[in-house]
Amino acid sequence: MKDDNMSSPHFPIPKTLPVLVVFDGVLLPGSTIRIPITSVKNINLVHSRLTFSNRLASTIIAIVTKEPDKKGQVNKLHSIGTAGVVVQITGTSLPRPRYTLLVTGLCRVRIDSVVQEHPYPVALVSQLNSPTTQVQDYAQLVGLMGEFKEAAQKLIDLLDIPGSEGQKLKNLVSRVPEEQLADLVASLVRATLPERLQILDAVDVPTRVKITLPLLLRHIQKLKDVGEANVDEDNKREGVRVLQRGGRSLPPSHPIPMEKGQNEMAELEARLKAANMPSEANKVAMKEFGRLKRMNPLVPEYPMLRNYLDLLADLPWDITAPETCNITRARQHLDTDHYGLEKVKRRVLEYLAVRQLRGDLKGPILCFVGPPGVGKTSVARSIGTTLGRPYHRISLGGVSDQHDIRGHRRTYIGAMPGRVIQALRTVKVKNPVLLLDEIDKLGSGMQGDPGAALLEVLDPAQNSSFTDTYVNLPFDLSQVLFVATANSLSTIPTPLLDRMEIIPVPGYTQEEKVMIGHLHLLPKQLQEHGLTPEILSMSTETIAIIIGEYTREAGVRTLERKIGAVCRAVAVQVAEALSSQDDVEAASEIKGAADISGKGKDGVETTSEEQITAKQQQQGSVRHERIPYESDDDDEDENDEDEEEEETGHNPSAAATVNLSNFSLSSLRQHLELPIVVEKKMIQDVLGPPIFLSGLAGRVSVPGVAVGLAWTPVGGEVMVVEATCTPGDSGLTLTGQLGSVMKESAKIALSWVRQHAPMLDLEPDFMRDEEIHLHFPAGAISKDGPSAGVTILTVLVSLLSNRCVRPDVAMTGEITLNGVVLPVGGIKEKLLAAHRAGLSTVILPSANKKDLADVPDSVMNEVEVVLVDSVEQVLQAAFDGTFPDMSSEASRTKTLSSKL
Repeated sequence: MKDDNMSSPHFPIPKTLPVLVVFDGVLLPGSTIRIPITSVKNINLVHSRLTFSNRLASTIIAIVTKEPDKKGQVNKLHSIGTAGVVVQITGTSLPRPRYTLLVTGLCRVRIDSVVQEHPYPVALVSQLNSPTTQVQDYAQLVGLMGEFKEAAQKLIDLLDIPGSEGQKLKNLVSRVPEEQLADLVASLVRATLPERLQILDAVDVPTRVKITLPLLLRHIQKLKDVGEANVDEDNKREGVRVLQRGGRSLPPSHPIPMEKGQNEMAELEARLKAANMPSEANKVAMKEFGRLKRMNPLVPEYPMLRNYLDLLADLPWDITAPETCNITRARQHLDTDHYGLEKVKRRVLEYLAVRQLRGDLKGPILCFVGPPGVGKTSVARSIGTTLGRPYHRISLGGVSDQHDIRGHRRTYIGAMPGRVIQALRTVKVKNPVLLLDEIDKLGSGMQGDPGAALLEVLDPAQNSSFTDTYVNLPFDLSQVLFVATANSLSTIPTPLLDRMEIIPVPGYTQEEKVMIGHLHLLPKQLQEHGLTPEILSMSTETIAIIIGEYTREAGVRTLERKIGAVCRAVAVQVAEALSSQDDVEAASEIKGAADISGKGKDGVETTSEEQITAKQQQQGSVRHERIPYESDDDDEDENDEDEEEEETGHNPSAAATVNLSNFSLSSLRQHLELPIVVEKKMIQDVLGPPIFLSGLAGRVSVPGVAVGLAWTPVGGEVMVVEATCTPGDSGLTLTGQLGSVMKESAKIALSWVRQHAPMLDLEPDFMRDEEIHLHFPAGAISKDGPSAGVTILTVLVSLLSNRCVRPDVAMTGEITLNGVVLPVGGIKEKLLAAHRAGLSTVILPSANKKDLADVPDSVMNEVEVVLVDSVEQVLQAAFDGTFPDMSSEASRTKTLSSKL
């Protein structure tokens, strides 16, 4: 007998369906699930059958689950699947295809056979409809369905579905046909993959309901257990609140229970109130604190909100450090800590003097620019020390994300405030000295430009209400003293550069390095290596040797490392002397102990060498804990402690400690000749052969070679330019990784030589069938700039005229086609580089005469500066002899230069 109410709705399913294989899910008829597409065959199916011109194609497919692994059996497709229709596709095809399908099940199908495997599987299927329920089973099914619907209603109540959706779902359960109800409820309960496959295999309705009902009851019981646990926790918290409200009437013996979380909340609330935030910030903080108290600690937002409130409580909203600005003490402090740098110290003192007179100076922002190791960071630290403010360094090298400055939005995982806010949280005052170190090393990328983000931070007109993205509240940065450092100005954005006052910090001269090494670096290294001036002596002449032969830099960092290497070598000698003295003392002490407690020659007991060695190791472990060096006037103390030792009895370990603590230089002199004087031979033994030798004379003593001067971010450099002439096509070849400006300078120089070939005693067609190769050594380093023009021209003239350039001459300057020499930059650094290299003559443009005032007198006294206006004057100074007819040409060019 067939009952119309129990019949399955009929869907016209094709006999052949493409198969979508899933691994960890089961699609039941009437339910909708999301299926991620990861396998190659499933991706091919999506491309071939489910998409058409980037639109969803309405295609019925078979969703078949791959059975889980069984021991000794390979995975295979389940025999029964579900015919379904794809209602949505999300994902992308680039760079890798990733899709997610939203599929709704239609009916059960049996997989008869797989007729295609590639590019995606296709199977012959048979539609499975629910069989007719017999009359004798119908009464049993009605009772079972009543129990099933009642349990389904309870499940909906326990799921706590918000709004009217719960009632709609209840109405759906009461109206849906019996054969669809089991599949609908099965999609709501938790079940394992085998259990869901068992439901899918149950084609007849009674079997399906019998399988699903236990799963439904199990899920309901789990929800009840979770609800009871939550109720117990709520009752406990409610009891605590009741006790807190009625705590006054409770006897003292009845303590009020307080949980750890409540204590933390009370502490956080007290910190927020004590922070004295502005009204707007306090309002936001209290609102967020109220949200935090009502929030479950297991919610993912809880730790994020807690960290945010901790930050608000830690920020110094109204805490300022007292400023003690004394210009006299500041001058003494700068002179003590920094040798030289007179212009830098004068500008810093001017800045501090204005602050002392006004007290509310908001600018300017000082930016110290110079080579590495010249004292930029230490000068900034001295400003903070002089003002009595906390000092904090923010390293900006390599920062390419604007969120490092402005902070991240709190909605992101791992969000943090910007570095400025983090620095204020660390120093705990709102008026510190913040050093923006390596501001020229800022980068830019997909995450924005941090240089642009710094504009708001450094602008006095805007930073009084700086809003960090993480804090999302205005914070006053107007009292922060910003100081920046950089090695070069070329990479700093122009708007950012406009907000700072540039203070050049030049490199040190030879004499300045010697004094810095003698007054600052040597005492520092002696202290760090446990030595004293009585043990190691290093003269200024020795320091000068280290500077000249082992360092070639604008700063003094390498010099400090070399002095440290010498100190380590001396420390080894001192430690070895101490070890030999300890061995002698230990042997004498053990021998004395053997004479007292042993039998001597006539007795039985003796002291073996192994015992002496063990005793030495035992005492050595005590002796090498610390090695203080005391003066020579400690004889009285030693005698007093010897008397104490006689009174207390002989104790070898105690004696070892006493001997160690009373160690004096006089005992060390028995093994070493003190002080150890560092001389050139010792320097070569420790540091090896000289690294930098003046080899320019040999290199320049051939035609086609000249010495130029270049400026780099790390100071001035000496640059040797070479040229050769070989048979070949007439032309000019340039090597050495040159920039476009330097290549143009080479072309200009060659054009001038061609134009003035008769004056240089050259044939008019001197380049016929010949090729000139111009090379700048150190080819791994890129080079560019116009200042090599005079050097290139001198090299070409030297090569073509077969004359050698003076080996003691270096030069710099830009040239024009008419032979005029134009001014260039970096004069001081270039002269210092020439002085370091031992060159005695430097050719400079006359327009750079004003820059010579910045060059130290010690350099000017040893380097002859030749000022030129024309190329002819350059050639006259660069070569020993002059060229015919050059005087008249030089006067003509000089007249042209004066007109320019």
